[in-house]
Amino acid sequence: MTTIAASPAISQTASALRRLYFIRFAFAIVWAGVTIATAKELGLLTVALFVLYPLFDVGAVIVDLRSTRTTGSPVLLYVNIAVSLAAAVGVGAAGTSGIPAVLRVWGGWAIVAGLVQLIVGVTRRRMGGQWPMIISGGISTLAGGFFVAGAAAESPSLINAAGYAIPGAIFFLVAAIRLGRAAKGS
Repeated sequence: MTTIAASPAISQTASALRRLYFIRFAFAIVWAGVTIATAKELGLLTVALFVLYPLFDVGAVIVDLRSTRTTGSPVLLYVNIAVSLAAAVGVGAAGTSGIPAVLRVWGGWAIVAGLVQLIVGVTRRRMGGQWPMIISGGISTLAGGFFVAGAAAESPSLINAAGYAIPGAIFFLVAAIRLGRAAKGS
C-alpha cells in the first residue's frame, strides 16, 4: 500500500469538503424522508420542498467555492450555482402547471448538475475520495433523463424524484468518509 503525503492546501480542502459532505448527507436524507411523505400530490409544501433542494445545493456550492478557492478553476461551480438557481425558480413556476412540468424541470436540473458534479469530481481526483462524487454525478445525469421521460407517463409521480436524494446522500457520506484520509494529510 502506498501513501502519498498531501499538500497542506489539499488537506485543508479535503477537511472542509468532508464537513460539507456530511452536512449534505444529513440534509438529503431528511429532505427525502419528508418529501417522499408529501409527494403523493402536488401541493404547496411539496413544491416548496422541491424548490428548497436546489436552493440548498446553491448554498452548499457557495461553501464549496470558499473552501476550494485555491484548488482549481471555480467555473463549473459557478455553472452549478446558476443552474440550481434556475431550477429553483423553474420548479416553483412549474408547480403551477402540474407534476409533468415539475418532473421536466427537475430532470433537466439533475442532468446538468450531475454532469457538473461528475466533471468536478474528475478534476479533484488527486485529492482522493472523489470516486463517489464521480459515480453520483453519472447516476444523477441518468436519473434526470428518467425524470424527463417519466413526465410523459400516464400517471406521473414525484415519488422517484424525491427518492433521488437518497443515493446522492449515500455517495456524499461515502465521499466524506473517504476524504478523512486526505484531510489528515496522509
